[in-house]
Amino acid sequence: MKKYIIALFLLLGMPAYATTVVATINGKTVTDADITARTKLMSYTGQTSTNNRRVALQNIIDDSVKLNYASNFGINPNDADVDKELKNMNLPELSANERNMARDAIRANIAWQIVVARTVLPMVDISDADINEERADLVRQRGLPIDMTIVRLVDVPESVQSKLTKPDNCDDAVRMAENFGGAPQKFTVKQYELSSDVRDAIADLPMMTWSRSVNGSVFLVCNTKKTDEYGKLDKIIKQNAEYKQAMFMAEQQLKQLRRRAVVVIKDDRYKL
Repeated sequence: MKKYIIALFLLLGMPAYATTVVATINGKTVTDADITARTKLMSYTGQTSTNNRRVALQNIIDDSVKLNYASNFGINPNDADVDKELKNMNLPELSANERNMARDAIRANIAWQIVVARTVLPMVDISDADINEERADLVRQRGLPIDMTIVRLVDVPESVQSKLTKPDNCDDAVRMAENFGGAPQKFTVKQYELSSDVRDAIADLPMMTWSRSVNGSVFLVCNTKKTDEYGKLDKIIKQNAEYKQAMFMAEQQLKQLRRRAVVVIKDDRYKL
């Protein structure tokens, strides 16, 4: 009898949150165990937050909303595609609940990508300004496959910098520098091979214009030439600009879908 009493106390002492229903999403329950499984998955993929459990619940809500909306278009990713993606993630050994949670998240992500491709991407309208902005971002991050002929002056005093005027061509820039007692360097390099500080100084610089000082050196771009890679890059830049706009539009749509979902939070710890 004493053993049964001890067992009863042990059961009563177990944390109630293990199976506590913390929310319902369109009638589907979400338990604290589901939240725990999702937070572990987040940690496995490097996602951390001071409010991990709340973020986990929001992710579960988003998964449900995405799958529900995708079903309106007959979109339901099959198990083979989901399992293939799960395998590619190389996650550690998962519990049954963690595996189910991971599969739900992957299924929702695949479904949402298909929804965006079918319904959002066709509505994207890319302007020249969008493409130029994407190209500028690429220049700041990595540079472009453009051959640039550059004249460089090293250890240039400020008194000389103020006297440098706009030359007519590369050779004129070299002569100008030599006339001021300098030893100019003339070279051709791909923009993406330049160091980030030099690239920042000359990326938006008009042709035949001396740059600001970079560690005591000034630069002048006197000629540019697109490489064979550039043609492919134009297509990539446009695709990236389209993708960014599509993702922005998709996020706005997701916000609206969240508002329409019937979400009932039953635990004050998870109030969003």
